[in-house]
Amino acid sequence: MTKNALSPLPIGRRIFLAGSIVAAGGLFALPTRAGTVIGTASDIRGGVQRKRQQSAEGLATGAEIMEKDLVATGADGFADLKLEGDTRILLGNQTELLLDSFIANQGGTLELGMGQMVFDRPEGLPKVDLALRTTFGMIGVRGTKFFCGPTRGVFGVFVEHGQVAVEGGGVTELVGPGEGVEIAKPGDAPNKPVLWKEPRIVEAYASVGLTR
Repeated sequence: MTKNALSPLPIGRRIFLAGSIVAAGGLFALPTRAGTVIGTASDIRGGVQRKRQQSAEGLATGAEIMEKDLVATGADGFADLKLEGDTRILLGNQTELLLDSFIANQGGTLELGMGQMVFDRPEGLPKVDLALRTTFGMIGVRGTKFFCGPTRGVFGVFVEHGQVAVEGGGVTELVGPGEGVEIAKPGDAPNKPVLWKEPRIVEAYASVGLTR
């Protein structure tokens, strides 16, 4: 696998773009339910921490995941999180994800501070409205499977099924099945969606411990 050339940005120094949350299904807002259990850690490998309020501890397989939890993987860490409503999130190593809010079969808001992830909601289930904030822009989701994170020296987003709206630099691109976009650096606009070839897809999924 090609090692990405992007420097990770600590979650405390995130640069989020201003503006509304854009989703493929429109604008939305969901209530906050701090302290609510929203899922479990179904598979944890290597060093993974869960940061909750002012405390941090090692995250083990089977542990509960709550809203406002920050899951951070180490250099050898991988995390497979199962959220309510059969939604699955896989995190690669040196990744930080804040589970800001999530309601089963409705959606929520996540923040990817650094690293790479796969969001997986099986086809045929009710659509959810979800927003993913990153240092490179906003990703609006409606019940889909997609990868996002460093890939071949850029920030990439690849959609396996469904559709996502990727917003950056004042530009929004709709990305459909088999397509991917790239953002060179924070503040830049995504390029036009193109079909990703199989080797790149395999490489992206392998970065979160997923075999295609």
